[in-house]
Amino acid sequence: MKSHQSPQTMKPATAAKKLGVYLEATPAEFQEGVVSRAELSALQTDPPEWLRDLRRDGPHPRPVVAAKLGVSISGLARGGVTEPLTTEQIEALKTENPEWLQKERAVQAEVRKETVRIKEKQAERATRDDQRS
Repeated sequence: MKSHQSPQTMKPATAAKKLGVYLEATPAEFQEGVVSRAELSALQTDPPEWLRDLRRDGPHPRPVVAAKLGVSISGLARGGVTEPLTTEQIEALKTENPEWLQKERAVQAEVRKETVRIKEKQAERATRDDQRS
């Protein structure tokens, strides 16, 4: 007896996250169904018009908004941005460049510098350990 292997599927929320889009802005049929890995792959390689529009214009989920603004998700919350934003709203924020955004960008820059410093230190340590061996 052969067992039929069913395709792996995911909830729409998971698929939307992997696609980098805001679930509530996707079409109803996407929100109400399940997405197989093959369907997700097809959406990624040849996105339909609705997906291209969402990626271009939004509304965007918080991780995408944070990335476009150059801040962390926590930084968005500290700045009072809790809702998804459109590309137009993100561009307006960049132009306005409020104090909270300047501060959060500076914090993010420091975090990146520290991450690089730690990686360099780990690489040095690994090189020294290799030389000892």
